Amino acid sequence: MSNGNNDAVAPNAKRLLWAGFLAILAAGIGFGIRGGILANWGADFGFTGAQLGAIGGAGFTGFCFGIIIGGVVVDKIGYGKLVVAAFLFHTLSAFVTFAATKGQAQEVAYNYLYWGTFIFALANGTLEAVANPLVSTLFPGNRTHYLNILHASWPAGLVLGGLVGWILGDRMHLSWKLQLGLFLVPTVLYGIAFFGQHFPKSEASAKGLSVGEMIKEVGILGAAVACYLLSRFCLDALKLPEMASYGVGIVILVAVAAITRGSIGALLLFVLFLTHALVGAVELGTDGWIQNITGNILTPEQGKLLFVFTSLLMFTLRFCADFIEKTLKISPIGLLFICAILASIGLQLVSGIETFPGAMAALAVYALGKTFFWPTMLAVVGDRFPRTGAIAMSIMGGIGMMSAGLLGGPGLGYAKDRFSTDHLQKGSPAVYTEYKAEKPSSFLFFSPVTGLDGTKLAAAQNATSKSPAQKAVAEASIIGDRKTLKADSLIPAAMAAIYLLLFLYFKAIGGYKAVKIADAGAPKAA
Repeated sequence: MSNGNNDAVAPNAKRLLWAGFLAILAAGIGFGIRGGILANWGADFGFTGAQLGAIGGAGFTGFCFGIIIGGVVVDKIGYGKLVVAAFLFHTLSAFVTFAATKGQAQEVAYNYLYWGTFIFALANGTLEAVANPLVSTLFPGNRTHYLNILHASWPAGLVLGGLVGWILGDRMHLSWKLQLGLFLVPTVLYGIAFFGQHFPKSEASAKGLSVGEMIKEVGILGAAVACYLLSRFCLDALKLPEMASYGVGIVILVAVAAITRGSIGALLLFVLFLTHALVGAVELGTDGWIQNITGNILTPEQGKLLFVFTSLLMFTLRFCADFIEKTLKISPIGLLFICAILASIGLQLVSGIETFPGAMAALAVYALGKTFFWPTMLAVVGDRFPRTGAIAMSIMGGIGMMSAGLLGGPGLGYAKDRFSTDHLQKGSPAVYTEYKAEKPSSFLFFSPVTGLDGTKLAAAQNATSKSPAQKAVAEASIIGDRKTLKADSLIPAAMAAIYLLLFLYFKAIGGYKAVKIADAGAPKAA
């Protein structure tokens, strides 16, 4: 391997980097478009906020299966086979999602949209099981920089997806199916870019480490985080009985213990996994709702434009991670600490927006905060745990996405239902009775809440001349959105505390630095 900071280890490294860029671009476009058409689905099928949150959540949980399974096998079966699998999953997801048609029974439409979104996410996760360890392997001397470039494609996809919703949806009023189908264009492009390429092996794979040896630093502690979220998926999405759901997690945890011969795992990696669960909930969970929230407080068109603005800002900033680190002379952990503080402040500011320029300023603070979370966390794992190959990086990505799908998206939807109905019940109980949904929704251990019917809410929001009841409903929805963002800001505040502790830990051991397998030696507790 090269010793230069920016030197690649393969002659086709840049081609593979941009192929991975196109792959994540396809995921971002699909995600961006889906965020803009949630309102269409709510109006067409009468979904509540919690139901829409659960469908959006499937866009994360499927990712977890793709990236974790792919991460475990990629060093053994090769990157190429996983790219083919992802391409097929992306194509299948379009057919399943498009089977949802207005006029169907709500449950039927819900299942088509949920599982179509899940398969789309499965493809995305499979691709990241390829792209993240591939770029980490190709550019070992500057992982933070190149992983941020790779993941600049995510906000680029959000920009394009947001523009699709604004132009084809708001301006041209074209079908949501036509809008969503456009993600297939970059899907074809990444297939072409990856075709016929030679892929290098990760450092761990090149050293001949077995899967069991790669998982040792993940160990029982790290696996416990993933297994808990997997159990929640079995319970919430597959609707398995509680005992069976947690039984699945326990069986997998026992299997990991057996494979690693009882390795507890690295405590630092366990903390990073827990923190990345918070990253997924606040970054991607919020991204899935932010168009609707800002569009509800201001106008739907402005909500889409603001989403494009923040995504474009993220895209630009992700090319600057290396410059920021060197200019400010901070480690990746220091960068994450600053970002967490900005993200918390940004969400508080967004909750109080009244005008479009004010919203741009508030969202700029939030975007600056969230920009570097995901790729920099991956870089930290690549720097500190080279023995894990693709596995730890993939498991952490899966944890982040699973958390976004099971906690972030549904949690924000539940919070919106809770805050909106509480306000409406206190001020206009009769109006709440008229506009409430048929079925209650629940989230984790919180008490069930019966949210507002999506179809009735959309009619009230879109009415040109609102009745007193419609005004009350629209106002309750906006208040619910504001309070949801304030509650959401507590997550990056907690992350800031964790990053501060990690910063002090690295300072105590002589500073943050990347290690190689020869330096790492046998698995350690930190």
